[in-house]
Amino acid sequence: QVQVAESGGGLVQAGESLKLSCTASGLTFDEYVLGWFRQAPGKEREGVSCIKLLAGTTHYEESVKGRFTISRDNSKDMVYLQMNGLKPEDTAMYYCAAARGDRSVEALCRNHAGMDYWGKGTLVTISS
Repeated sequence: QVQVAESGGGLVQAGESLKLSCTASGLTFDEYVLGWFRQAPGKEREGVSCIKLLAGTTHYEESVKGRFTISRDNSKDMVYLQMNGLKPEDTAMYYCAAARGDRSVEALCRNHAGMDYWGKGTLVTISS
């Protein structure tokens, strides 16, 4: 049984940093794409950043490029999202999700419907 779980959310001020962690169990880790998605109140869920675990190929949503960094530790079955220079518009519930890695990391990141397994989310709130 595949399980995905996020941690690391919280309340910070604009300009500060947070690091989210995602652990995935029950899957062959390096055969998958893991991604971070977010959903703000009243908005559609959107892809933030995704990584193909074997090759390390990454994709970033335009608004987070240069501020967020996705990384993985395959030995620990962990994926991280380092978020720097946070803005109030980054406020959202952040979800980690996993999908089989035989698809494009960009395509999976742009269309969350293609992800197979989801965590319950961790709330990130940025105050101005």
